[in-house]
Amino acid sequence: MIDVAVIIVSWNVRDYLADCLRAVCTDMYQSGLTGEIWVVDNASTDGTVSLLEDLYPQVHVIANRNNPGFGAANNQGMRAAREKSARFYFLLNPDTLVRPGAVKALVDCLEERPKAGMAGARLVYGDGRLQHSAFAFPGLRQLLFDLFPLPARLYDSRLNGRYPRRYYHPSREPFPIDHPLGASMLVRADVAASTGGFDEAFHLYCEEIDWSWRVRKAGWEIYAVPAAEIVHFGGESTRQAPAGSVVNLWRSRAQLYRKHHSRLRLALARRLVTTVMRKRAAKAQQPAFKQAYAEIARIWRGGA
Repeated sequence: MIDVAVIIVSWNVRDYLADCLRAVCTDMYQSGLTGEIWVVDNASTDGTVSLLEDLYPQVHVIANRNNPGFGAANNQGMRAAREKSARFYFLLNPDTLVRPGAVKALVDCLEERPKAGMAGARLVYGDGRLQHSAFAFPGLRQLLFDLFPLPARLYDSRLNGRYPRRYYHPSREPFPIDHPLGASMLVRADVAASTGGFDEAFHLYCEEIDWSWRVRKAGWEIYAVPAAEIVHFGGESTRQAPAGSVVNLWRSRAQLYRKHHSRLRLALARRLVTTVMRKRAAKAQQPAFKQAYAEIARIWRGGA
């Protein structure tokens, strides 16, 4: 039995991954926790697997020949880690740097709260600025922020699903949230087993929201842990295909709304998104984005 199984899913981010592994290995060693690391590589072409074999022979590597998606790859890692009987799964993005004490703070949060099933870290950007890492479940109000220009001061508010910045101060206690950002999630192994892990129908984006929703519906609490600081550079994989990423994001949002919202809310959201996306397609100058917006409208209208 081990305390923590670290699961990292990578795709063409070799250099970030090397730094990520160095930081998490150091923190795990200093924490006194027992653990092992699994890297699930989704068919990278940048030499990621060779780097792991050369520099990190102690890391378990699952080299996929294709890219099954973020959620499916994390599920692969968790299944592989079961043989070690880990108490917790620490799901970590490769474009992160774990700061000293972060993993222990996350584990302590769950150990001190019997009803807590999942926890997320306090994320900061590479320059030290706070990155919102905890959110309310998305509804119609959040769609308005995504689709229309609204006053800048409101984007950081509870109206847009954000928690107050003062909650994230490193000296504050963990606070209950709806869901963490998927860049950093500590989950009890028994909660992962009972809730089924990620829904693999979500290829990329929103999978952590869906899983958190199911964890909450199962009666578990979820927390953000301000004392657990992790640097998250953000978007290094998705930045490689911006137009495609926009389609993936809105496809996943459509799946999420169909799965978790009432028929009335879904109907209102569908009308709102299709109307705006058609207008964006008509105005777009770049063919890739014109096609992307049209595809999003089709998806929300009822397409696959």
